[in-house]
Amino acid sequence: MKNMQKLKQHSKPVNKMENSVEVHNLSYKIMDSTILEDVSIHIKKGAFVGVIGPNGSGKSTLLRHIYRAIMPPKKCVYINGREVETMSYRSVAQQVTVMRQENSTDFDFSVLDMVLMGRAPYRKLYERDTDEDKRIARNALAFMGMEDLAHRSFFTLSGGEKQRVLIARSLAQEADILILDEPTNHLDVHYQWLLMDIVKQLDKTIMAVFHDLNIACSYCDELYVLNHGKVVAQGKPCDVCTQRLLEEVFRVRTELFVLEDGKLHIVFKGSIQKD
Repeated sequence: MKNMQKLKQHSKPVNKMENSVEVHNLSYKIMDSTILEDVSIHIKKGAFVGVIGPNGSGKSTLLRHIYRAIMPPKKCVYINGREVETMSYRSVAQQVTVMRQENSTDFDFSVLDMVLMGRAPYRKLYERDTDEDKRIARNALAFMGMEDLAHRSFFTLSGGEKQRVLIARSLAQEADILILDEPTNHLDVHYQWLLMDIVKQLDKTIMAVFHDLNIACSYCDELYVLNHGKVVAQGKPCDVCTQRLLEEVFRVRTELFVLEDGKLHIVFKGSIQKD
């Protein structure tokens, strides 16, 4: 993106030896249905970690526990070394920013207003946007190459443009941790890869749920594989995405290639019917 400018961040310095996110033996049930069972993850500061698995494996539920949309059990989820249940919603939002699948709104906000929503964790209820808030929001739009669209209606943007605005909103939030819940869904191929190129450049700890396994393998430093609510594999993409795992977990036949840049590429050859 030629217009991308350096975005000035105001985040506090962090101890690089710590993990940004830790989950210890997380289990979660709805009625008699087990959604997550004894899930543990550790994400180092600055890492890009992907979570993959079939539909219904618990991926999005895991994310919701981390950003406290679902309150986790005590001493189970830690953000920058702190137990998340001891933190206020505002404190969590100052450290974790989330880009969800469900980003629809019934109100016709301008692009700038959408980005300014990222400043909410730093304002009191009914407090107006400050000049500093507006400066940070405009810098975030400039970083994304979207400053010329600041006064456009968010409704009028394409899917790819909306996703870039939502990343700008996350940048304006100035949190160290970025959580993405299937960020490339409903985007055409160009915007899928453009979006991930942008995300990869951010100086943040990133945790993302993916359906597209090749995108996950191309951008993630490490993958966690969930199946039936359990972590069944973790590690580097080349080590995790074996033919055997793809057959057993995703029920697909594949051929695997390691590209010149060392990244894994998966060619899908057909589905495997359940017995």
